[in-house]
Amino acid sequence: MADDTIPAHPDIAISNTQGHLKIDPEALRGLAGRVLLGEGVRQAEISIVLVDDQTIHALNDRHLGHNWPTDVITFPLSEPDDTTLAAELVVSAEMAVVTARQAGTDPCAELALYVVHGLLHLCGYDDQTPEDRIRIRRREDEILTSEGLTNTFSLVGPPEVTETERESVRWAV
Repeated sequence: MADDTIPAHPDIAISNTQGHLKIDPEALRGLAGRVLLGEGVRQAEISIVLVDDQTIHALNDRHLGHNWPTDVITFPLSEPDDTTLAAELVVSAEMAVVTARQAGTDPCAELALYVVHGLLHLCGYDDQTPEDRIRIRRREDEILTSEGLTNTFSLVGPPEVTETERESVRWAV
């Protein structure tokens, strides 16, 4: 007989295709698992793919019609009524390095922010309105603080900026 007391857990795969930032896949997998469990997700199949700006730029243009690089793109692969949350997160490690350099912060913390942000989108958070942006930023901050990391977004721009404005600030040198 199966032991029903064993808790379910998220299945998280890490694929590192970039050379801009050395990452610890186990630490990233642990962070992602804690975020999902903290949001009540017990069954998940998540793939986190770390890429460079050229790759995420092409994906952003092809799938979202935005002709610029971005920090993270989330591709949900499951339906809302599925028991297992399935998705792929594509994260620009290169952007994390550049943004952290501009802000004088840790690129690994910046990368963690991108992963947390993408996962929160999967868990129902949005950032299309000022209220939604404040809500997701607060949750990001809570998570990153609990992980001992600094949320670098407040150094880049206030929550009421648009994605395009935020991207232009990130790329201003």
